Amino acid sequence: MQSGSITPILRIFDVELAQSFYLDFLGFQLDWQHQFEENFPLYLQISKDDCVIHLSEHFDDASPHSAIRIYWEHIYELHSELSQKDYKFSKPQIEKTDWETLELSITDPFSNRIIFWADA
Repeated sequence: MQSGSITPILRIFDVELAQSFYLDFLGFQLDWQHQFEENFPLYLQISKDDCVIHLSEHFDDASPHSAIRIYWEHIYELHSELSQKDYKFSKPQIEKTDWETLELSITDPFSNRIIFWADA
């Protein structure tokens, strides 16, 4: 990891739903997870290529309705990958912004918005 790298923390409320969205649909991998003991909130790290995100069930780690932007050089490949999965709850499309970027915006099951973007 490079000095100055940022790892966003997104709040989740259901681990199975989070894994279905982030691992099965978006194609991230589970790197590790931590739980202090049985029936305590879960904290986990997921990654895809160089992108690392932390997901947390802990009450005060993050707020739902957050938004993060992730630079994704091959945004059309990502769109194709997601489209082929035919995910029931999201059919994201690439949009060109007024500021000349391409964006693929997806909202997770916990109202966090993930915006993958690339130069137009």
